[in-house]
Amino acid sequence: MDGKLGFCRDCLKTQQSVARRCTSCGSPRIVRHGELYELSLAHIDCDAFYASVEKRDNPELADKPVIVGGGKRGVVSTCCYIARINGVRSAMPMFKALQACPDAIVIKPRMDLYAEVGKQVREMMRSLTPAVEPLSIDEAFLDLSGTQRLHGAPAAITLAKFAQRVEEEVGIAISIGLAPNKFLAKVASDLEKPRGFSVIGATEAYDFLATKPVSLIWGVGKAMQAKLNADNIKMISDLQKAEESDLIRNYGTIGIRLARLSKGEDYRRVESSNAAKSVSSETTFNSDMSTPDQLVPVLRRQAERVSARLKDKHIAGQTVVLKLKTADFKSRTRNTTLPDPTQLADKMYTVGRTMLEKELDGTRFRLLGIGVSDLQSDESADPGDLIDEGATRRAAVERAMDKVRDRFGGDAVELGLTFGSHKRPPHEADPKPED
Repeated sequence: MDGKLGFCRDCLKTQQSVARRCTSCGSPRIVRHGELYELSLAHIDCDAFYASVEKRDNPELADKPVIVGGGKRGVVSTCCYIARINGVRSAMPMFKALQACPDAIVIKPRMDLYAEVGKQVREMMRSLTPAVEPLSIDEAFLDLSGTQRLHGAPAAITLAKFAQRVEEEVGIAISIGLAPNKFLAKVASDLEKPRGFSVIGATEAYDFLATKPVSLIWGVGKAMQAKLNADNIKMISDLQKAEESDLIRNYGTIGIRLARLSKGEDYRRVESSNAAKSVSSETTFNSDMSTPDQLVPVLRRQAERVSARLKDKHIAGQTVVLKLKTADFKSRTRNTTLPDPTQLADKMYTVGRTMLEKELDGTRFRLLGIGVSDLQSDESADPGDLIDEGATRRAAVERAMDKVRDRFGGDAVELGLTFGSHKRPPHEADPKPED
């Protein structure tokens, strides 16, 4: 990025020369980019979060390899960068991690402490902008649009000051990705860890992505990558050359994501954490119900309503929640947490039906509802199920149905359980608006 206006991340002085070091303090940590002061969407990720907190609290660990995990029979939750250099990775079995790095110090996770530190960092983020979308305990998207007057500086400078503040007040380091959209910002934050500050601009995104493997794209896990590779699609450039219609035909609705993200296109907005914490749909009946043939079709309709909202907002939920109210107004709430977040009606319905069947003991119900909580971005939602091939096939059918509905309208195609659901049976009252 030589020749582009920039600044020093240590002293924050403007850099107008192409020198590799700051002309004021001599630091090599210079940020230069042609779009540096135009961009305002960022992804912030705490570096080796758990291990960094442990090193902060025990300075004797500063120059030692540290693994945070569940003991010799457990797995690695995270590890510091010294351990990573020696080949240790998250989710690696502990015995393999210790084979790779025998000198590592293994520490049992202290989740309450990590949650407290994560909350502290998140509150600091909210002092920059109300548009903060947490992805996990240690990372979030921020949209700093319109905050220049408030902070007296462009978003890039504000973020650099924020990184300094986190190091000084919290005692851990963060990496920042600045870009025109969420996908590129998350990619950027991984480029120069630890203590990184990377920028991917709109004008360079297409060429930058072309040289990267397809696994860089959200939603492309090992199973999807293997499927793409089998179709001779290995690099993002292969996706860029493909017709979007061909990708949709071959891979369903994920084909749309592949086509657009491969070109650096991502139109999702940053959703602040004060948004809804759950999405649900429930129905109060005019007449009480107690049998599966009455309740199961209602459950399916509600799962489809919830699914439609999740897909529209590009979010997913990891906990399925079933709500019942008996004829004497007593409430029952049951929930099941899934291995991965979902936005699929079939998965919510299947899990919800299992919970519902346990409640069908002749009790009469006046209300039935289903929903999801633990909301998050949909980039990791619904990976292929290598164990239940039927679930994978049903997911593909559902996505194909979504395509038809998008094109011809919501009633264009229906499953047997929900056929005619737009004509509500006389025993159902008006559905309660979704939360």
